[in-house]
Amino acid sequence: MKTLYDVQQLLKRFGIIVYMGKRLYDIELMKIELHRLHENGLMDKDEYLTAELILRREHRLELEKEAKNG
Repeated sequence: MKTLYDVQQLLKRFGIIVYMGKRLYDIELMKIELHRLHENGLMDKDEYLTAELILRREHRLELEKEAKNG
């Protein structure tokens, strides 16, 4: 797992499809859903941490992009 798309596919395995219309909001909701899956024991720690790091990176990049574009 290396990209946001990979995290989306992971969530899709659990029947979770996220689309709010704004990439930043999508990432934030994916983090919430990912946390809930891990909290309920549906995914192992390594998979959770990898996905969480990807979402953190994407969130940071999206914030930087928004700040740059004004």
